[in-house]
Amino acid sequence: MVGSSVDHSHRPGRIAFIPPRYGPDVVGGAEAVVAETAHGLAARGWQVDVLTTCAADHYTWANHYPAGETMDDEITLRRFPTVVNSPARDRDRIGGMILAGQDVPIQDQQLWMNDGLRVPELWHYVLDNSHRYRAIVVAPYMFWTSFCCGQIDPIKTIVMPCLHDEETAYLDLFQPLINGAAGIWFLSGPEEALAKRIFHLPLRTEVVGAGIEVPPAYDPQQFRADFRIDGQFVFFAGRREWGKGWTELLDAFAFAVSQGVDLKLVTAGVGDPTIPTHLTDRVIDIGFITDGQRNDAMAAATAYVQPSAMESFSRTVMEAWLAGTPVIANADSDVVSWHVERSEAGLTYRTPTELVECLRFVASQPEVAKKLAVSGRPYVLDNYEPTTVLDKMEASLLEWTKPVSVAGADSTEIPV
Repeated sequence: MVGSSVDHSHRPGRIAFIPPRYGPDVVGGAEAVVAETAHGLAARGWQVDVLTTCAADHYTWANHYPAGETMDDEITLRRFPTVVNSPARDRDRIGGMILAGQDVPIQDQQLWMNDGLRVPELWHYVLDNSHRYRAIVVAPYMFWTSFCCGQIDPIKTIVMPCLHDEETAYLDLFQPLINGAAGIWFLSGPEEALAKRIFHLPLRTEVVGAGIEVPPAYDPQQFRADFRIDGQFVFFAGRREWGKGWTELLDAFAFAVSQGVDLKLVTAGVGDPTIPTHLTDRVIDIGFITDGQRNDAMAAATAYVQPSAMESFSRTVMEAWLAGTPVIANADSDVVSWHVERSEAGLTYRTPTELVECLRFVASQPEVAKKLAVSGRPYVLDNYEPTTVLDKMEASLLEWTKPVSVAGADSTEIPV
């Protein structure tokens, strides 16, 4: 059981977590935070339900897992089928307007939200059963699951927005979800500051962070042997897509190689990395890997690269620092820059040229780069140890929400 310094004497009722996806083969920072929080609170004695879709792939939202109820350790997991029955022409058209910063009427914003992933059985379940839950936690803000289910019973809804400074955050569509919630859990100070600029936040907000489990050991040599990797390399783990900075990283790395930088780029995760033919011997895609393999990769790497400007926390940066590995990060992410500035355990860049120079530095002076990471592990342990984060979450749950009466909780059976 995860230890706690919070009074445990008032824990009646259930907590529902509503992420868009859930499962061991799901790649996503918000989904990881939800899963670890749900398991952590369940280990402390809370009754926890996870209400989610049958999807594993956020590109297609195809139903992958069977619908219905199962148990995930102490968590009751209920899956509901996705409905994606339109070609999303309106979503693509309106999405283009949103990304271009155009003024989009509210009716088109609503069409954009609904012309894609929908989970009507989940919505009806929450509508019929919200009275059973002490709190309903939705994350991240921009998915249908959060937008629709998070407004059914706002007086007990906590939003974990996982907010980025992106065009969608400024849509009027999301104002009621955020402004009307019982409370907001932020993962970082810059995320909270951004939300204050965009929304009229409820009185109850808390920067809770995200708990990072510390691996018991690392085996970088085993990682190298398993994937036949020799020499120095930088590592990137996550979604290989434009929105996460992958293409910019690949372009900068290609230029660095052309300039004689002796380095490889190893990448793991989902999405098509689209490696140019002339880089196939320098860019190594190892696909989807286990948590243990990812930890070992972090320890084996000369540096970890975080090219994304759209981060609300950046779990992989913390994992790199725990492994004693320096970080090269996109300074356009206020959140990651904030972490790097506070920890003094990495480098930031603003231009492709600066990224190339960072790659050149870690390749030519790996020992100096390694020393740069020394303060990273203490930073993570001091700020994001799971017990500390769960204590904050638990304290806010007890303060912001009310216990569910036994009569209300047991009045009808919960459908599967």
